[in-house]
Amino acid sequence: MLSVLIVDDEKLVRTGLVMGIDWASLGCAVVAESSNGLEGFDAAMKYKPDLIICDIRMPQMDGIEMVSKLREEGNNAYTVFLTAYSDFAYAQKAIKLGASDYILKPFKDGELENTVLKIRDKIDKEYISKTKLQNDSILNDDILKKESVSKYVSDALYYIEKNYGNTNISVKLISESLGLSESHLSHMFKKETDYTINSYITRYRIRAAIEMLRSGKYKVYEVAKEVGYKDITYFSSTFKKITGTSPSDYSA
Repeated sequence: MLSVLIVDDEKLVRTGLVMGIDWASLGCAVVAESSNGLEGFDAAMKYKPDLIICDIRMPQMDGIEMVSKLREEGNNAYTVFLTAYSDFAYAQKAIKLGASDYILKPFKDGELENTVLKIRDKIDKEYISKTKLQNDSILNDDILKKESVSKYVSDALYYIEKNYGNTNISVKLISESLGLSESHLSHMFKKETDYTINSYITRYRIRAAIEMLRSGKYKVYEVAKEVGYKDITYFSSTFKKITGTSPSDYSA
């Protein structure tokens, strides 16, 4: 849920924005409201909102100056400026500050809500993109080099690499193929890799699933089956637990 800060010197306007909009339905929550730019600056630094809805002309510190100071402090919250004045100079300043929108008061029914939805969608896409990049790094680091471990663990890694798509793959099957006891192999594997065998199999499967989804050639249920999951619901929940996103997000 996105956090929202509302800054406006008119109490009726603030109340209308806080109480008159169904923020929950927009995937948002108002975390604070302020009556001028000075208060708004302090609130933004304290709460670090995702979105600031801010009047431009206010006493003590106007909205443009407030957002400018926030940018200097590294606060890059999305900002929607509200104003009763069709002032081109203000609009230019707002654009330079990276304002997401500039809305004239009184705004039309649904105008602010539509703007918020567009911003939320943009933030969601940025989050997914960032998460994908992080996952690329994390999951690639997870795939261990067989040369860096003992022969038995190397053989276990090779077995997983060749058989991760088998729904019945297990510690028992791997240990039997190597002629070791389950407990001995599990101990060696954990000691040398910092992973349990089952957790490594899961992460290997998810990495393979990501590559398939990115190709755009497979449906989610096909990917699930190919990487060793009989139940697509369980596959999706496991995928999201590890990557932070759903399989459908990754294939988008």
